[in-house]
Amino acid sequence: MKSEFEIVPLPYALGAEVKCDDVRALSDDAFETIYQAWLDHLALVFKGPALSDPKLMDLARHFGELTTPTPTEYQAKGMKKREEMDFPLINTISNVKGNDGTPIGGLGDGEAQWHTDSSFTNLPFRASVLHALEIPNSWGGETGVLNMYAALETLPKELKTTIQGRTIKNDLSENSVGWRRRGIPDTIDVRVSPGPSHPIIRTHPETGLNTLYLGRRRYAYIHGLPVDESEDALNALYEHACRDEFAYHHDWSVGDILIWDNRCTMHHRNAFDPEARRIMHRAQTKGTVTYYDPVANSRAPHPRSTLAAIH
Repeated sequence: MKSEFEIVPLPYALGAEVKCDDVRALSDDAFETIYQAWLDHLALVFKGPALSDPKLMDLARHFGELTTPTPTEYQAKGMKKREEMDFPLINTISNVKGNDGTPIGGLGDGEAQWHTDSSFTNLPFRASVLHALEIPNSWGGETGVLNMYAALETLPKELKTTIQGRTIKNDLSENSVGWRRRGIPDTIDVRVSPGPSHPIIRTHPETGLNTLYLGRRRYAYIHGLPVDESEDALNALYEHACRDEFAYHHDWSVGDILIWDNRCTMHHRNAFDPEARRIMHRAQTKGTVTYYDPVANSRAPHPRSTLAAIH
């Protein structure tokens, strides 16, 4: 009997496609296997027809408890308040404006820098479930995702020693496209800028393995280091982690769904044609308090890590 789905690993540092006739028809038993594949591959791709928001939320619930998007994250001027939306658990990410000139979503058409969703909160998101409803037919808009297990494993020894046991300030002054959040002053001292701190090496609460954990680069700060040393270390960390060998770049088609694990990945978006329309809907699931377990390094390597490939 033909299986209702197939997991096909992608030929990159992370990612797998879940091949199925219709994601809406998959059983709860199927999602037990799919969830493990998500932990193993860090990001999953589903292809198929566009989903309604309720169906997108149904899918996202298999990856954790749905949570309301951070209010300040995508609130472009003129957008509806969260409580005025039909589905407040869904974020619209778009450059499109309505008939009255009001943006229907946030983040515009520019490049979104490498980041981890909601790292600027105390409980960063667990899963991000991004769904394409309209995409440019000209150029741009691809989404890149990074394997941060592999980034940590291959980190130069001296740099790893510098960050071992340290925390990093995850600044909330700007979002991923550089828009300053409301009420944040222009002059920023990275040592005291607003935002929580998380371990730079974070232990994944389900795999039990350590991963490099970074948010937006600008205004980040490594606690306990002089600012110039922090800047040098951060520049080296981001230069290392954002290498293409650790990445999967998704070229969107309408109906695609990309689900990534915010606890062990970073992602970004390429800029796209400002004259084109792009409409994405996204659901996210609730995370947990971050922590670092130094003995996690002694455990078996992650299935998509460089050490696993060697062995």
